[in-house]
Amino acid sequence: MIVAGFGFRSSATVDSLTSALSEAGVNAVDAIATAKDKSKAPVFIDFAKTIGARIVSIDASALTHIETQTQSQASQTHRDTGSVAEAAALAALGKDAKLLAPRSISNDRMATCAIAQGPKS
Repeated sequence: MIVAGFGFRSSATVDSLTSALSEAGVNAVDAIATAKDKSKAPVFIDFAKTIGARIVSIDASALTHIETQTQSQASQTHRDTGSVAEAAALAALGKDAKLLAPRSISNDRMATCAIAQGPKS
């Protein structure tokens, strides 16, 4: 199973999320994941419908326990993790997940995406 994890600003658009996914080097995923509060954002729901992927909501506490390859000061300050995108992708798949692509940034810098693979469905 392939999951794309996302971090994004409140002003992000579907194009922002699409760009971040494209920058990660993957166009098709089984699911998309982000922090629970962000998973209910209309733009994230619209994006999920656009690409035909289900949404996985990750509790904030789960994000803080995951070691990330990249470090964003904004993610560290606001979410207590180095990368929301990487942490969300890995958390969605559980302990046997592996990161395929570290955090990528959308062209407009409004969204980030990381790709993970794992056995969880």
